[in-house]
This record gives sequence, structure tokens and C-alpha cells, in this order.
Amino acid sequence: MGDDIGRNTAYYYNLTTHAVEEEGQSKAKNLLGPFSDRESAANALQTIQDREQAKSTEDREWQQGEQR
Repeated sequence: MGDDIGRNTAYYYNLTTHAVEEEGQSKAKNLLGPFSDRESAANALQTIQDREQAKSTEDREWQQGEQR
């Protein structure tokens, strides 16, 4: 992501250092993102956990519907 003058403004959560970084600081294999702001990147692990829980619930409901 870039702003009007072309500066990168995407933020990432580094899985190795547990720090929020701007784009281009570390190898992609160690990063979660991009996120639009530092706060969202800092909450990356919680966001992923919440999404995974929601998907697991959807899967369970779908499987129960097939068994009927």
C-alpha cells in the first residue's frame, strides 16, 4: 500500500520478533499482513484467532446440516 507520495504505509506483524514493522523491513515468510495501521498489525494474532474460531463454527454448522 502506498500513500499519495508513494511511501509505503502498510504494516506487518513479525512472527519472529513479535514487533510491528513497516513494509520492507523483514522477509515475507516471517510476516503477517499487510494491515492498514500499527494497531491492527499489533493485534494480528488475535485477529487470526478470531477468524479461525468463526470459520470453525461455520464448518461445524455446515457439517451438522449435512448429517440431517
